[in-house]
Amino acid sequence: MNRAPRRERLSAALAERDLAGFLVTTPTNVRYLTGYTGSNGVVCLGNEARFLTDFRYATSVAPLTLEWQVEIVEQNLLSDVAGRIGEVFGSQRVGFEASGLTYAAWHALDEAARAAGAELVPCEHLIEDLRAVKDAEEAALIRAGGEICDALYAWLAEEGLAGRSEREVAWAIEQRARELGAGGTSFPPVVASGANGAQPHAVPGELEIERSDLVVLDLGALVGGYCSDCTRTFATGPSDAQMMDVYETVLAAQEAALALVRPGQDCREVHETARKVIADAGYGEYFNHGTGHGVGLDIHEEPRFRNGFGGELAAGNVVTVEPGVYLPGRFGVRIEDLVLVTEDGYELLTHFPKSLLSV
Repeated sequence: MNRAPRRERLSAALAERDLAGFLVTTPTNVRYLTGYTGSNGVVCLGNEARFLTDFRYATSVAPLTLEWQVEIVEQNLLSDVAGRIGEVFGSQRVGFEASGLTYAAWHALDEAARAAGAELVPCEHLIEDLRAVKDAEEAALIRAGGEICDALYAWLAEEGLAGRSEREVAWAIEQRARELGAGGTSFPPVVASGANGAQPHAVPGELEIERSDLVVLDLGALVGGYCSDCTRTFATGPSDAQMMDVYETVLAAQEAALALVRPGQDCREVHETARKVIADAGYGEYFNHGTGHGVGLDIHEEPRFRNGFGGELAAGNVVTVEPGVYLPGRFGVRIEDLVLVTEDGYELLTHFPKSLLSV
């Protein structure tokens, strides 16, 4: 994977902020820039493009020397940076990830920067905003994850759910995902039957899945470090009138929101459109989470479809569209697709049918 354009985009973003350097400490952002997946790595973009790690990774990081000045230092990497901050960054304005440092680490670095005549500048979402737009290689990995999601749902529909515990089904999903070629699941699968389905992030337990229940299944597959995410709600037998009404309402809301996905689309409007469909059907108080989020190296990334988040969609965004209705003590319904925003609309990355299946 060619990561040089990522560093170029970051350098351009730094120039816009009048920053001569940048310290990257968040593991996912370090991976995005370098491909490094170890537990201890720091990127310093300053006088040179440096990557710091410790002796445990000296062999595995050898390929990085083609693009980075790799330095093997003591295990406390930030102490090393603080000890020679003038050498690494010079007496310049240096950005750092505001959410990626503890107070103690920032304090030590800030003191060292002041002594060297440099200034530390906190930055929010700088790399995350770059990560929101996927390149072709990233999109291909997420697309492959979506295909595994489809295969998992087809397999679940064949295997059936009734009579099995939620925990058993969740564990089977994790095993099957690896058998299908995933590096693992993007997150612990949600298998929530009956009243548990009214909890958006229910934890699978020993509850046996009964007949004539609704079961919310939320799963994703990791491919090349990139996440996928898809939710379907299955029935385990005949559904009563309210179950069917809620299901059709959520499906209508999901399709209405999905139809808006295109470059330049206001993210809040996507969320408000889904909410309006559900509210007009009388279930507004039972939909209190966002309508979707970006997906990539992390399962939740920018952009977001929810209250308090603005911005517009851009080509290259990969997002979920996932409204739901949750009736406490009874059942829940969520339907979620994963989509890639294209130059003129979107590409659906999950294709398993959304009609209510009885399994």
